[in-house]
Amino acid sequence: MKIAVDAFGGDYAPDQIVEGALQAAHLDGAHIILVGTADRLRTLVEGKPGQEHIEIEDAPEVIGMEEAPVEAVRKKKNSSLVTAAALVRDGSAVGMVSAGSTGAAMAASLFGIGRIKGVERPAITSLMPTLKGVCLLADVGANVDCRASQLVQFAQMGSIYSQRALGVRQPKVGLLNVGEEPSKGNEAVQKAYEILQTCDLDFVGNMEGRDIPKGDVDVVICDGFVGNIVLKFAEGLGSALFGMMKEEFTKTALTKAGALLLKPGLRQIRKRMDYTEYGGAPLLGVQGISIIAHGSSNAKAIRNAIRVALEAAENQVVDTIAETMAGE
Repeated sequence: MKIAVDAFGGDYAPDQIVEGALQAAHLDGAHIILVGTADRLRTLVEGKPGQEHIEIEDAPEVIGMEEAPVEAVRKKKNSSLVTAAALVRDGSAVGMVSAGSTGAAMAASLFGIGRIKGVERPAITSLMPTLKGVCLLADVGANVDCRASQLVQFAQMGSIYSQRALGVRQPKVGLLNVGEEPSKGNEAVQKAYEILQTCDLDFVGNMEGRDIPKGDVDVVICDGFVGNIVLKFAEGLGSALFGMMKEEFTKTALTKAGALLLKPGLRQIRKRMDYTEYGGAPLLGVQGISIIAHGSSNAKAIRNAIRVALEAAENQVVDTIAETMAGE
């Protein structure tokens, strides 16, 4: 199975993107199609471990982070992002990875790969670290306004991904709200609550933002406006906490000594909270694997994003979602 990688999307493209692809090829045996300016990519790949598993697809155009996503995707047919999506559509690759513009990656996936029949809107997901492991948050930015039926579909797709790709036997699904009572929230959330109670899901009801880190719920559902704020707040809070700890631990000789004893544990905590460990966020609801990586992804993050794409393909996440939506 081959993964198409947008080599020119992201803050550290193409160097870190190519390095991550080479690591995935050399260390994990992944087969990669690097998409971008061919001459530059050959220079970065030649003579490196893993190059035997790397193909190069020429795409001379690049979609910038500042460009209007839909317009850029429509105009730049030869961009690395659009070409990567076309490779998935044509069956040359089972999935794609991009650390470029999230809006453009979603537009390229929708126009280039296509939406699964029955899915109203795809959802971007993200793995959130919890006390018990991780939970899946959907949506985290694709849809700022959602109808109740779309929130229900996010729950269905998220539950399938959690089960098939993350190995959760019976995922517990929670609806993010401002309170636990069924009467809380706006009209769409209240209606979604009613529908989810009748669905063939392990729906545990409404949950508040403070409940996410506890890890009692495997799939957390919300619209993309709320989800993106939760995601970015969590990223900022984690960074701030480690910054405060570093400041306090370096104040005196005693605290420095204590920090040395705590260092192994702190390293493990940082690893659990490091977005590069999780690779990227699957866009659920399109007719192929589309992994949207963080804009500041380094080689490690890209390698893990490729792993996420392969795991989703191997566990037939797209086919299972398509079968479920067809039966609705």
